[in-house]
Amino acid sequence: MHVHIFWDALSPSGFQVPVSRIISSVLGVRTTVSENPVRLMGYNNARHQVDAQALLDSVQAYKHRHGIDDPVLLVVNQDLFRNGNDFVFGLAREQVGAAVVSTARLGNEYYGREHHDDDLIDRITKEGSHEIGHLLGLGHCENPECIMFRPNTLDELDRKRKMFCPDCAKQLEEITAGF
Repeated sequence: MHVHIFWDALSPSGFQVPVSRIISSVLGVRTTVSENPVRLMGYNNARHQVDAQALLDSVQAYKHRHGIDDPVLLVVNQDLFRNGNDFVFGLAREQVGAAVVSTARLGNEYYGREHHDDDLIDRITKEGSHEIGHLLGLGHCENPECIMFRPNTLDELDRKRKMFCPDCAKQLEEITAGF
């Protein structure tokens, strides 16, 4: 199993390698990170946000055109939304193996806090691992410390650990045994 991480040029620079390595460690899969080749679509002028579904459409089309079967995680700097949500940290479309994570609300600066690189790396890693978990077939978990818990706030995201709860770890083991 291999996961492609496409890092958009506007996303924070210098975090690609640590994020890729930590995601690989959390999920037990090989990852590669490269500059994002996907055209970013879906900007909504009224909201000043990007429609995460439209971005996933773009990733899906790119994967199809280039014959990519492995999961793809797109990391962008633009603030994301989807219908029914004011914002999303990330979104996955399991059936096509495509996910997106936004760094817009993951940095301390967005909340008026002091910048810390480690916090941003931690949050991108957690959200990326969470979305890739969906691509591998895992659903949301009720355990607030599990990587598969769905956070609605930054504090909930920060409470999560970079690991799966025993139930999700067992499900992941069963799923990846076939790879």
